[in-house]
Amino acid sequence: MTKVGETVLEIDLRSLEHNYHYLRTKINQDTKFLGVVKAFAYGSDSIAIAKKLESLGADYLAVAYTSEGIALRNAGIELPILVLHAQEVSFTKMIENCLEPSLYSKSIFSSFLKIAKELGQRDYPVHLKFNTGLNRLGLGERDMDFIIRSLEGADQVKISSLFSHLAASEDINEKDFTCSQISQFEKISSAIISKLKYSPTRHMLNTSGIINYPEAQYDMVRSGIGLYGYGNEASEDEKLIPVATLKTIISQIHKIAPHESVGYNRAFISNTSKVTATLPLGHADGIGRQYGNRIGKVYIQGKPAPIIGNVCMDMIMVDITGIDCKEGDEVIVFGPDHSAENLASSAKTITYELLTGISQRVKRLYID
Repeated sequence: MTKVGETVLEIDLRSLEHNYHYLRTKINQDTKFLGVVKAFAYGSDSIAIAKKLESLGADYLAVAYTSEGIALRNAGIELPILVLHAQEVSFTKMIENCLEPSLYSKSIFSSFLKIAKELGQRDYPVHLKFNTGLNRLGLGERDMDFIIRSLEGADQVKISSLFSHLAASEDINEKDFTCSQISQFEKISSAIISKLKYSPTRHMLNTSGIINYPEAQYDMVRSGIGLYGYGNEASEDEKLIPVATLKTIISQIHKIAPHESVGYNRAFISNTSKVTATLPLGHADGIGRQYGNRIGKVYIQGKPAPIIGNVCMDMIMVDITGIDCKEGDEVIVFGPDHSAENLASSAKTITYELLTGISQRVKRLYID
């Protein structure tokens, strides 16, 4: 193990490459691949990840907000970038930076057409998102006539893609619901295409959709969590490699006598002699208070060390009784050998929340 000397998030771009190629084996050779790099690439580093995906041959990137896309453009990323949650206030900046909006409501659609016309655009690429059951964002089947009428003579935009989002593609018990979503998207998208003089790209599958419903891959698929090493089920997790490893060190070791307490509010009181280690990361770094009081654990010399007491803003204390270690030794919070999925589930949350919550003050190290 590399001795880091501080809290770091190690980003292994070789693992990203492995995951990308594995996911591509699930789809047809000519199916396009969109890499989702929103939320700092799921808590890692959106620029480093985007550059790697660009070099690997990805066809598209996606972010949530315009500011994320601008950061990628400023870093020299040239791939098409879809902005999934486009907002009217950012439309001008979006066009200035060649970012492509998801238009998900009649008002957003109309506003973008107006601004694109004012800015003298022609055939500016836009994406129409349809709600097929997630009920989060999306146009409805009832909006199709409005869309077609609005596009007549509107040469300032061109529909680059039609897409939707599956609500429960990882849950085999919801197969009927997922299939109904796919069927609804097929109906809507086919109806739209029949009214156009060209055929936009269609895409619907997320990571779990790629794995469980490859027959619905259409022209492109989208992957977020899978690229970062998690497949939403144990059998797939074994074939993917987590990209991020959160490491820290032991700052100080304490011997705790019986009946002594550890941390704020005396949340932990020892009933026997204990040895504890204080680590330099806390809820300001993304390890929330829900992991305290023996819910979460870290690994020292390959052995589990439960978090005791309340998680502090900048520190956690762990029980190292019986572990042969010293101040300065490396600690693994999560990584390929100790899955973030296990740590997240111990606190009744999900991998996505744990990964994306890692603070930007945590130093990033890269392996490629």
